[in-house]
Amino acid sequence: MTTEIEIKDNEFLRQFEFQHDDQMARIEYSLQERKIFLTKFEMPEDMLNKGLAEPFMEAVFSEIKDRKISLVPTCSEVTHFVRRNRRRFKELLPVGINI
Repeated sequence: MTTEIEIKDNEFLRQFEFQHDDQMARIEYSLQERKIFLTKFEMPEDMLNKGLAEPFMEAVFSEIKDRKISLVPTCSEVTHFVRRNRRRFKELLPVGINI
């Protein structure tokens, strides 16, 4: 089951945002050259319990892929997601980065 969600790139705060039922999840990032470092993942417990973490990350990864930049996960939640979905997202990792 894939949940379609809409994310917003808040460039001022340097974070991807996802609004659901008056709650907001976010993944903070840092852009350097052609790489985006995902530095912090925050999601309210209610949203986690509804299984929204994975669709949120998939939407963020899709956005990154569309921008044709590399992804460097630096927080544990994103790193675990990449490990679990290695085949799907390995092309987003910069050459030489092995998660």
